[in-house]
Amino acid sequence: MTEMATDRKSGGAIQALQIGTEQTISVASSSAATSNAFADTSGVVRVVSTTDCHLAFAASPTATTSNTYLPANQVEYFKVPVPGTSKLAAIRANADGTLYVTEMA
Repeated sequence: MTEMATDRKSGGAIQALQIGTEQTISVASSSAATSNAFADTSGVVRVVSTTDCHLAFAASPTATTSNTYLPANQVEYFKVPVPGTSKLAAIRANADGTLYVTEMA
């Protein structure tokens, strides 16, 4: 759920999300997925990877190099397709690394 917080300097409203469960994926030459499905209350995930990779969402996802590309060290936010059911999978583009996944509610 999106909530509004107050900017301390301007006093204006800003959109804010609460940090939830964090998971990591070892990004390698074979697809790997989060261990657990995202919570029913997690409509958005924040992701950042130490390596260039490709991502796929599904109940039992398998990432391929044809899926969405995420450059290394770039923070991105994605809407969870089906909260409570969806997982995220990743596969490397070139080198092994780690994908950090944070549920946001």
